[in-house]
Amino acid sequence: MSKAILKTCEKLYGTKDLYTLFGVEKKASEQEIKKAYYRLSMKTHPDRVPEEDKGVATERFKVLSKLYGVLTDKDKRAIYDERGIVDDDGEDGEDILKARWHRLFTPLTVAEIDDFKKTYIGSELERNDIKKAYLNGRGCINYMNQMVPFMSCEDEPRVAQIVQELIDAQEVPPYDAFLKEPKAKRDRRHKKYAREAKEADKVKREKREDDDEMASLQKQIALRNTARKSAFESMIDSLVTRYGDEDASQEFESPKRKRPNSKKSADTKSQPTRKNKSRAAKS
Repeated sequence: MSKAILKTCEKLYGTKDLYTLFGVEKKASEQEIKKAYYRLSMKTHPDRVPEEDKGVATERFKVLSKLYGVLTDKDKRAIYDERGIVDDDGEDGEDILKARWHRLFTPLTVAEIDDFKKTYIGSELERNDIKKAYLNGRGCINYMNQMVPFMSCEDEPRVAQIVQELIDAQEVPPYDAFLKEPKAKRDRRHKKYAREAKEADKVKREKREDDDEMASLQKQIALRNTARKSAFESMIDSLVTRYGDEDASQEFESPKRKRPNSKKSADTKSQPTRKNKSRAAKS
């Protein structure tokens, strides 16, 4: 038994309480935990973050998957509830964790993500996620950007208003990290976001260009095949025109025998035969 993974969880997520991490009650059902795991996976899965963040995302995803396995295993969950410890023996490999995630959830389409985003933005669920991220990150906006789904630099004014409402209602404390964030820190975050957005646009543009190039190539192949077919049909038409009548067809199928050489034939006619010579002698 070991508490090392709980320390790692606290370092990566700001809490070592599994129920706080998943945002569920201690008596939550396995289905509720599964939904919470799915929601967190959307934010931490290595396939859904920029290349430079994959290292941290991989570690976060490993911890999340390990702890999800604890809460969905009856015996391990009972041990955690009773003693607050987690069996940390035998870490699963990254590929195994990814395979587990893909087995649990079918791949999301862009349309499904967009539909979820429409219902999520401005919902009570988003408000709770903002509150939780604000508390766990002690007001760090960079942390909130990582933890709140779909949050970006453009959302900061809207999120700031929600946080201010929570502060006014005394639901959260007024952290200086949020209220008095240094301009240099904010500028670095915004520059990073702008750079990532530019890179994302570049990838999309290159994909469109590749698709257009493939479509153009397919069009060229189709045109070339059409041209070849047209040329072949023209050749057939030419042959039919040239050898279309019956006699010509027979001549085309069975070439004529060679005619005797006209000069040789004339010489043969002019020479008397042996029979003619004998008649001439009798005369």
